[in-house]
Amino acid sequence: MHKQGLQYVYKCTYVAAVGGLLFGYDTAVVAGAIGFIQQKYSLSPAMMGWVASCALVGCVIGAMFAGSLSDRIGRKKVLMISAIAFAISSLGIMLPIGLNWFIVFRLIGGIGIGIASMLSPLYISEIAPANIRGRLISIYQMGIVLGILLIYFVNAWIAGMHDDSWNIESGWRWMFGSGLLPSVLFILLLLNVPESPRWLAQQNRLDEAEDVLSKVNGKEKAKEELQSIRASMKEDTEASFGILMQPGLRYVLLIGIILAILSQVTGINAIMYYAPEIFKSSGDGTSSALMQTVLVGVINTLFTIVAIKYVDKWGRKTLLLIGAAGMTICLALVGAAFHFGMNQGPLILVAILAYIAFFAISLGPLTFVVVAEIFPTHVRGRAMSVAIFFLWVAVFAVSQTFPMLQSSVGPAITFWIYMLMSVIAFFFVWRLVPETKEKSLEEIEQFWKNKGM
Repeated sequence: MHKQGLQYVYKCTYVAAVGGLLFGYDTAVVAGAIGFIQQKYSLSPAMMGWVASCALVGCVIGAMFAGSLSDRIGRKKVLMISAIAFAISSLGIMLPIGLNWFIVFRLIGGIGIGIASMLSPLYISEIAPANIRGRLISIYQMGIVLGILLIYFVNAWIAGMHDDSWNIESGWRWMFGSGLLPSVLFILLLLNVPESPRWLAQQNRLDEAEDVLSKVNGKEKAKEELQSIRASMKEDTEASFGILMQPGLRYVLLIGIILAILSQVTGINAIMYYAPEIFKSSGDGTSSALMQTVLVGVINTLFTIVAIKYVDKWGRKTLLLIGAAGMTICLALVGAAFHFGMNQGPLILVAILAYIAFFAISLGPLTFVVVAEIFPTHVRGRAMSVAIFFLWVAVFAVSQTFPMLQSSVGPAITFWIYMLMSVIAFFFVWRLVPETKEKSLEEIEQFWKNKGM
């Protein structure tokens, strides 16, 4: 692949990854704010779960409609809609109006997150050359973790500006409002990237598709790739949701859905959303807990870089298995620390950081990689919508139930439940998830056909 093509692909990937940055920023902002909102409105554990996770209902809606909408009007336009939804949400929460309006604006922001979570990796997968596609889709996950890390710093900085009473009254609103800046940045950057070549080919805009592919791979390779895309599309052009229930596609869809659910029910968002509260429960004050949360973000970022480096060398499956095994051990330790009353020392912090590291090299980035790769071109938008829809349903379930589990069965059993899910994830990947390293999207499609799927 020539140098200019590589630069062009990376430019498009980095812009799409800003969608990931907004996703991380907007979902994790609640970690620094939830304690203050809880005090301001005297929330019960169930209501605290709802306030922390209400945006996720929007995510479910966004993910559900993003695929079919992007099949109709294009990947780029729908990504623009997501950026506008983020901006409206950030502005709305800045206004000092009641808790109900807060929930409305969080739902709007959630729709933006749901769209970006599905469309950003889809867009990258459709423009990326096969030999570096895993790395490029993992850059999207890098965007997510950088967004999380950035908002942890912003939250700690805003919380440190004044005392707790100011934070309870209005500091938390500024935490949410700060999302306006990356939203505007995303809108401006999207103006400078092309539409997905595979979507253009699907619309019979073949000259435009070839033009984009030429910029990526050069003229000769572009012609070959376009022929291959058109051949795969001739197989079936009717991309209704009903087609996903056909015997072959149903099996692939099930793999995508179960992997998406397992990536979340292993507990990652319990830690991402409630990290300061977990660290407070192990004896730390607000400022110390917020700084330890920043450490969670740093580890998440560093180990996502490891995933980006090795995903195309070691393969998706190997990293997923290493990650699931490591997460199981770490969650067992966190549960044990709470169970045996050893939660005042550094053990919980170390075990949680190790858990984050294992998640960041495996289920974090590679769920999006695998889900963006395994579906045939003519149904990729719809199928990814369904898989990411279930991912957000799982995120909502975890975020909503975590405070309730904590108060009913206690932290030890809560973390052991997540440990059990990690064990299931390990065996599921080992038995059913195929290796897609270095295969073109069309070759992966052929793989399923050869298996009679």
